[in-house]
Amino acid sequence: MNIARQKIVSILRQRGQQVRADWVECELPERVDPEEHAGLLAILHLDPADLADEPSP
Repeated sequence: MNIARQKIVSILRQRGQQVRADWVECELPERVDPEEHAGLLAILHLDPADLADEPSP
């Protein structure tokens, strides 16, 4: 299960965390592996289960 980087950026911008959103947009791949980036997601207070892409029908 990968997470769209844009989803993370969008949540951070909604929180008013523009600098963090800009950093994520520049540094993370377009598809974020929640296991590989678990530490970063924890620092950002993001739960990978809440960010998972909806399965395609």
